[in-house]
Amino acid sequence: MLRNQNTYTIAYTIKKIMESNGKIFREGFRDGIPIGLGYFAVAFSLGIAAHGYGFKPLQGFIASILTYASAGQYIGFSLYAANATLIQLIILTVITNLRYILMGVTLNQRMPAGTPIGRRVAVGTTITDEIFGITIARPGIPSPYYGFGAWSAAVPMWALGTSIGIITGTALPARIVSALSVAIFGMFIAVIIPPARKDRMIGIAVFVSFACSYAAAHLPFMAKISSGNRTIILTLLISAVFAAIAPRTAEPPAQEAPDTESPVQEA
Repeated sequence: MLRNQNTYTIAYTIKKIMESNGKIFREGFRDGIPIGLGYFAVAFSLGIAAHGYGFKPLQGFIASILTYASAGQYIGFSLYAANATLIQLIILTVITNLRYILMGVTLNQRMPAGTPIGRRVAVGTTITDEIFGITIARPGIPSPYYGFGAWSAAVPMWALGTSIGIITGTALPARIVSALSVAIFGMFIAVIIPPARKDRMIGIAVFVSFACSYAAAHLPFMAKISSGNRTIILTLLISAVFAAIAPRTAEPPAQEAPDTESPVQEA
């Protein structure tokens, strides 16, 4: 009798956990739909640029479903077209995407001690700027099921947008493709202008970055350096200088809400 009761208790607990995780996944999927719509529009412009670099629709889809990092992916495409070495691609991709490590650390700190490493890694694999935003704003302990739900709605739209952009670039006249390729720069402007308007130092950093990039492309001793190494040097130098002269002050940690994933015990 006791053994049957224990078996029932275990089965009931597993059922409640599955129901809870399924609900969390659906919530993440729901919250990821508007993100996916935005991703599609931006990825379409990325696909137009990728077409100009010689990428095929399937290649663009695979690259986007595995990378899903707008700036890093665009830099990767452009460096590939510039015949950059594999080491240059790796270094610059890592530098461009370092912010995701900080996001992962932030989510990791929201988890209780003793959380399995697999769960921590699972949460980290779903991180994008927008998915991190909705995950960190959600009360309670970060759930991989919520992140996977948002990822399942958003990232396939990013990959699909890239492929359709490449296909459109193949079908449209060259002049229209050239005009549409300018949209990718609109994406970067949309990323940098809002924070630059709120923080004067960010605006100065953006201006200095543009000026240094232009100067480096025309100065004799810098112009001889390959575009991949030149971008790496400028990224490290400018970011290090502004980190030293305008460090960001730490914000007080938000109060942690109770874990909402635990199965509800019923009387």
